[in-house]
Amino acid sequence: MALSVSSLTAALSHLSLPSTSTSKPHQAAPFLRLHPIATSRRAISLALRASAAEAAEPAGADLPAEEVVAVEEEAVEDALSSVALRKYVKQRLPGGFAAQRITATGRRKTAIARVVLQEGTGKVFINFRDAKEYLQGNPMWMEYCKVPLATLGFENNYDVFVKVHGGGLSGQAQAICLGVARALVKISTANKVPLRSEGLLTRDTRIVERKKAGLKKARKRPQFSKR
Repeated sequence: MALSVSSLTAALSHLSLPSTSTSKPHQAAPFLRLHPIATSRRAISLALRASAAEAAEPAGADLPAEEVVAVEEEAVEDALSSVALRKYVKQRLPGGFAAQRITATGRRKTAIARVVLQEGTGKVFINFRDAKEYLQGNPMWMEYCKVPLATLGFENNYDVFVKVHGGGLSGQAQAICLGVARALVKISTANKVPLRSEGLLTRDTRIVERKKAGLKKARKRPQFSKR
């Protein structure tokens, strides 16, 4: 084994290998600074931007005329943003809610709604937003806002402006119902009889009973263990 090692070292000594230590070790550095990986990434990013620009073409380019009109109508509706709607409500209510003539307050659970009625076409605005959007399109909650007007046949005669806070959407919708009914009584005392017969002027005083100390809920007790 020793002879083989010596023979290998002798054979390697005759080989002419280039010296690893040169006076200019970084001579090939200018060629390495080209960064081909970086250039390929840039090309990929440019390709992605081009594809995104192609995808950003109008969606209704290949649609029929009727569908294009529908798309344009949706775009117009989207343009009526919350800021524009807030400006519209403020124009309809100069001086704010407190300065209006026909106002009323409705309450339900912990929700408090201040309601203003004006002559209009039956639109409902809640907290400077459309009622359908605010109430998440729930038909029952939206019906609460118009029950007093429908009872008297005024669902297309007045616009309803509401500022409500507290509670959930269900309680707020019922508070709006009471506020609208009370506002209709201010318009004419003759409206009181049909509204009273439908129970729309009665304040629902039921609220959630508070939790008690030592109990799990208002009255639910923990399980008793004798031993």
